[in-house]
Amino acid sequence: QVQFVESGGGLVQPGGSLRLSCAASGFMFSSVSMTWYRQAPGKGRELVAFITSTGGSINYPDSVKGRFTISRDNAKNTVYLQMNSLKPEDTAVYYCNRWPPGAWGQGTLVTVSS
Repeated sequence: QVQFVESGGGLVQPGGSLRLSCAASGFMFSSVSMTWYRQAPGKGRELVAFITSTGGSINYPDSVKGRFTISRDNAKNTVYLQMNSLKPEDTAVYYCNRWPPGAWGQGTLVTVSS
């Protein structure tokens, strides 16, 4: 079955960086677009990064543009999210999924606090 295993979250100070990883399985990873979402406490799930199957097209919302970078390794069925200049408002559980999204994994918690 389709499975996503996110990792790399943790506690980081404002201005710091983290790199999230997501290992995907159960589908033809190299043929589908992939995404990163986040869900902050008490809020809905927000799309923060999108990458097409070959990496030829990438999109971000204004809230993370210039700070977050999505990438993928089709040989490893893995998608990454490099997060720089982190802010307290980036605190959330981060999830990866394919596009369009299906079942969700457990996510990885990112906490930005001093």
